[in-house]
Amino acid sequence: MAKFCYNCGKELAGNEKFCGHCGARQETETGAVIKGQPEETSPGVKNEPTNDLSQTDSAFSSEKKTTLPRQEFDYGQINKNLKVKNSQSRIVRGALWVTLAAVAVVAATILEGSPLYKMHVLSFIAGFIALSGLVTAWIFRLRAKKLATLISGENVVAAWQLSREEKSAYAGYLFSFERSKNLGILGIITFLIVVIFGLFILFIDEAKGAMALMALGLILLLSLFALSMPVYYRQRNLAGDGIILIGRKFAYVNGFFHNWDFPLSGIQKVKPIEKPFHGLYLQYYYYDRTLKNTEELHIPAPPAIDLRELARLLKPS
Repeated sequence: MAKFCYNCGKELAGNEKFCGHCGARQETETGAVIKGQPEETSPGVKNEPTNDLSQTDSAFSSEKKTTLPRQEFDYGQINKNLKVKNSQSRIVRGALWVTLAAVAVVAATILEGSPLYKMHVLSFIAGFIALSGLVTAWIFRLRAKKLATLISGENVVAAWQLSREEKSAYAGYLFSFERSKNLGILGIITFLIVVIFGLFILFIDEAKGAMALMALGLILLLSLFALSMPVYYRQRNLAGDGIILIGRKFAYVNGFFHNWDFPLSGIQKVKPIEKPFHGLYLQYYYYDRTLKNTEELHIPAPPAIDLRELARLLKPS
């Protein structure tokens, strides 16, 4: 049976991965939606391609069998936007410059005639900084490559775009969640500050006023941070592109990149949710110097998208 491009309806020459007419991706791997032939129309009526994401949603919902939600995007344009908003190259360049400066200091400590000659403590510190700079550059370089494979479409298993209302509901939920969490942490830290500084004020005769002012200033600074960060992230989410790209090891959610492909890391729990909105709940874990850490993602989706198959695909074995 002849194959046709699902986007523009033009006949394909063979097992092409991309349509020669409109350039739309035509892979039949898990997660891609391919139509066997273009929709029939009345005589004289021509099928017109559409780039309207809302119409693409309708096309997905009308398919007889849809495995995973997969909208086609202009990944090159997304990549351009991400390079502006989330470029890792500046961090990589900064880390390499720090490394170079630290190596120069190490060299100066071992060269005779240098004012830093035989300053072994400085040499040790500079060597540690150089090593840290290299590790930082390497980590962020890897992160940039991972992001590139996701936004190019290479590792995307599901994709969709949020409407303005869905994005607003998502930003509002994250704002409320982060604010309540920050206020809880702020309450605990404020209690500890009052106890610790209170003991100093009780048992130390000198500078009691200065200690009280220091405690008050610290509480005010932490309060400002705890209350301002949720507002900042709400604005960033409201200004986001609304695009959701899900991979097996990474996810791009409305302008933010998440990955769980580190050693001793992975998905811990994943399931479709209906509250606080229709979407996907994903919890991943990773280990660092503080041992095991977990991150929770509440990923919104249009109501018409069935996320059960995606949850089964991502579910840890």
